[in-house]
Amino acid sequence: MKIALLQMMVTADKETNLKRAEELVKKAAQGGADMAVLPEMFNCPYDNAYFREYAEPKGGETYIRLAGMAKEHAIYVVGGSIPQIRDNKIYNTSYTFDRQGNEIHDYSKTHLFDIQVEGGQVFRESDTLTPGDGMGVFETEFGLFGLGICFDVRFQSDWELLQKQGALVCIVPGAFNMTTGPAHWELLFRARAVDNQLFMVGVSPARDLDFSYHAYGHSLVADPWGSVLAQLGFEEDIAIVSLDLERVASIRRQLPILTPPVSE
Repeated sequence: MKIALLQMMVTADKETNLKRAEELVKKAAQGGADMAVLPEMFNCPYDNAYFREYAEPKGGETYIRLAGMAKEHAIYVVGGSIPQIRDNKIYNTSYTFDRQGNEIHDYSKTHLFDIQVEGGQVFRESDTLTPGDGMGVFETEFGLFGLGICFDVRFQSDWELLQKQGALVCIVPGAFNMTTGPAHWELLFRARAVDNQLFMVGVSPARDLDFSYHAYGHSLVADPWGSVLAQLGFEEDIAIVSLDLERVASIRRQLPILTPPVSE
């Protein structure tokens, strides 16, 4: 199958962001992609000051537009993430839609990004956001896919659970910064891929120096052997990457280190 990494430039205008997402999903479909993945917080700038202002309930404008992209182009759309408002709380939420535009997955970020790196990045998502309650998998004609958001990638035990549920590919809309990105972004995706013998896909916004938070970019795919199949730079870009899903079973046969997936 082919997966498209849509490393888009996020602006302060929601409508501009939605239109750009529509353009990139169309481009992915025209390029033969089966699935298009948008970045974390793709419809608003990544900053606590914006999350409540841009937040939408489930079924809101961004949700409707994502479903429409999937249906129009007959492509799976992993809607990065957006600020979702529920019971007056704000969540960092991702929606996934099938080729008919039906929602097949709904996940809110479990591990909030609260860090204070000496001489580097300081950020506290928990000042604004509420954590979700656990990661899961969704079904496609290619097999089961798992999904987490950004800081979740640091918690190996969660990815092990997705592997045990049968995930062949795990997707992470994320927005690492210029402190953690160069140090850990590629390292973590390769580690999770090797640990769990599956494909790891990370999709970031492009870097924009006009905002207070500078995303690292470098959207990538790592295979079950830990090899990087594709990686972008800082700028807005798209990569369509072929995933040989048979490689998952092959690597797991060659290096039988995992507990077998849970059978139904």
